[in-house]
Amino acid sequence: MFKKSTPSELIKKEEDLRFKYTQPGEFANSNHPEVISFAHDVINNLNNEHEITISLYNAVRDQFAYNPYHLDTSKEGLKANHILKLGFGFCIPKATLLVACLRAAGVPARIGFADVKNHLTSKRLTNLLGTNLFVFHGYADIYINGKWVKATPAFNIELCNKAGIKPLDFDGCNSSLFHEYDIQGRMHMEYVKQRGEFFDIPYEDLINCWKEHYPMLENIGEITELNGNFNNEIIKTN
Repeated sequence: MFKKSTPSELIKKEEDLRFKYTQPGEFANSNHPEVISFAHDVINNLNNEHEITISLYNAVRDQFAYNPYHLDTSKEGLKANHILKLGFGFCIPKATLLVACLRAAGVPARIGFADVKNHLTSKRLTNLLGTNLFVFHGYADIYINGKWVKATPAFNIELCNKAGIKPLDFDGCNSSLFHEYDIQGRMHMEYVKQRGEFFDIPYEDLINCWKEHYPMLENIGEITELNGNFNNEIIKTN
């Protein structure tokens, strides 16, 4: 028979959840001085968890350009502090940075993954990968107002505006996922598989999956330089 939790048990469960998902991870290294400094600079004098969450989402989305042509999948390259040095990144490090910043601010967060088809990606990137399927696309999963909501900071607003893609706004209450269609009504993003949410990046699973799906890529697990300008290519393609 199902036993209903008592109020004290629910409080304890909430406390345990908040404690676990505000701890630093190997990749979501929220205890790194540069991550803490960046998060605090963004937050400034905010003390409302809802406002803090939105501010950090917008900062990670727009201050770090989306760049799928510099793929550093080494352990160091996927750490949150590394993207702070680069100033750009692809979906996984951007999501990891957001998770780390949220934890540094005391907001519970974890990293989630899904496989998506990008119907509007550049032809060159599709040819280099051999597919328009992006496995282990990363997003942040945030615990706020008593529930988990997804936030996707991958595409910076400048890229969206130039390419005719609807920016992904996040209101701190509802999940922010890729749009199915672009502004012109063309098929854009298609979610084909949910891989779940994790405390930190499941590194070995990620690398093995990439090796399986992208045999044309060299140096998976290290740095792969594809030498392209995604902004220009996606504009020309679209």
